Amino acid sequence: MVKVDKFIPKAIEKIQTQIDGPAIIALSGGVDSSVCAILAHRAIGDKLTPIYIDTGLMRKGETERIKEIFADMNLEVVDAKDRFLSALAGIEDPEEKRKAVGETFIRVFEEEAKLLQAEYLIQGTIYPDRIESEGGIKSHHNVGGLPSVMDFKAIVEPIDDLYKDEVREVARALELPHEISERMPFPGPGLSVRIVGKVTEELVEAVREANAIVEEELVEQFQPWQTFAAIVGKGTGVKGDVRVHGWIVAVRAVGSRDGMTAEAMELPWSVLRKIESRITAEIPSVARVLYDLTPKPPATIEFE
Repeated sequence: MVKVDKFIPKAIEKIQTQIDGPAIIALSGGVDSSVCAILAHRAIGDKLTPIYIDTGLMRKGETERIKEIFADMNLEVVDAKDRFLSALAGIEDPEEKRKAVGETFIRVFEEEAKLLQAEYLIQGTIYPDRIESEGGIKSHHNVGGLPSVMDFKAIVEPIDDLYKDEVREVARALELPHEISERMPFPGPGLSVRIVGKVTEELVEAVREANAIVEEELVEQFQPWQTFAAIVGKGTGVKGDVRVHGWIVAVRAVGSRDGMTAEAMELPWSVLRKIESRITAEIPSVARVLYDLTPKPPATIEFE
């Protein structure tokens, strides 16, 4: 386990040795990037500009909340929703989605860096990200999903040797808000990988609402390591005495220590029924709801 009292000053010193000019950080509001933002701000102060890219693929209310939490850190918010949807248009393969999102991220950051005359990009890559990308399990948008040519002097990754639970320890020591330090993992490519198949604006909105419902019903009461909803295909159903061909939503809730392995949570039947009822009632395009029992391995936590 990480010894936070030693890790924090060493990480700050390391950032100072790696960066000798203006830098930007990819701030998503998750615990990884938030920890990096605080460490980098302590290391280089006003040389740092945190940038939050609104991809249109984030959780419900995410952008508005990030603006509130990081308002005092010179935060730049970039609206790139149309750009990301355009980059994902027609793509079905999960790896291609991750690479499309990764390249779009970098290109946007390059443009913002030029405006700010920044030469360095700081990222919240953690150890499991590197292991999964290097092992070919999946590409993370901030590791294997990056394009091979980037217009930065260096990519700085202050916490790339830490596991998720260690990052949370550092976040608590840095006195980040509870909603950040304990926030569930969220995929870098966002909701695009919670849609099996082609990504459309309609599907993004549907899966965003489904995710919000699942989090409302499960997070506070059951404290899963990760929980979410994904659209996995289409199936027949009946709504208002009319046969429909609607979306199938799969619900996932797992317990884990570091994300390398995970077990499906044994949720009460009444809770699963409530989630099903809410999703099918509140999202008209959804015809049925499933619960995924598969551990990791053999499955990954996310569907893509």
